[in-house]
Amino acid sequence: MKYFVKGLLVFTLLLALAACGSKDASTDGMKLVDEGKFTFAASGEFKPFSYVNKDGTMIGFDIEVGEAVAKELGLDPVQKKFKFGGIVEGVKSGRFDAAVASHTITEERLQAVNFSTPYYYSGPQIFVRPDSSIETLDDLKGKEIAVSKGSTYADTAAKVTENIILLDSDVVALEALSKGKHDAVITDFVTGKEAIGAGMKIVGKELLGRSEQAIAVSKENEKLLEDINKALETLRDNGTLKKISEKYFGEDITVDPES
Repeated sequence: MKYFVKGLLVFTLLLALAACGSKDASTDGMKLVDEGKFTFAASGEFKPFSYVNKDGTMIGFDIEVGEAVAKELGLDPVQKKFKFGGIVEGVKSGRFDAAVASHTITEERLQAVNFSTPYYYSGPQIFVRPDSSIETLDDLKGKEIAVSKGSTYADTAAKVTENIILLDSDVVALEALSKGKHDAVITDFVTGKEAIGAGMKIVGKELLGRSEQAIAVSKENEKLLEDINKALETLRDNGTLKKISEKYFGEDITVDPES
């Protein structure tokens, strides 16, 4: 009887170890900053995508997407607040596992990091004060345009002017515009829409295209990228991405408008 009980205990222990092994199998090949955790960066200065809560943690659309991805990966989410302009380099150097920070996929960024499939779609727009006569990008020739550091909007502005002001975030740029500074701001149309809803004295003008926003991952972390794409596919299929989008925007921005 004693040997039977001992054997049963050993068998039970082996089953437990096997169960643990199967649970962790999905993370094999991932290179994580901390084992068992999904460490992702966002700026915390891009409401409603990421902004700071009263308790000092970040909340917003990007943050909830990052947390949902972590759950699908079987990892604990760890958010890191970092200046937008330095996030891609932080991912490249291994400081963060990923960036869930509304990065537009561009050829320049693809030289530094890899990107997941898009988790939302948007596009740049010109914003000015209500009394401005500016309507199109051509109207901004030689004008002073404010954009956020590290964004793709500086490249757009450079097509018509050398007078480009780089600020810490899109919200800071829009606030300055609302208070009488600069001639215009180029930023994501969703961000501008939220700023108008928050009472800023600005209006939207010409839309300047369509963009795809995705999660940035180190080029040396192919397994993590593969699993993030699988997680995003699941979150699309089960309606989680749509639910998060509608919570913050009142509409679904996670569906490709051209599909």
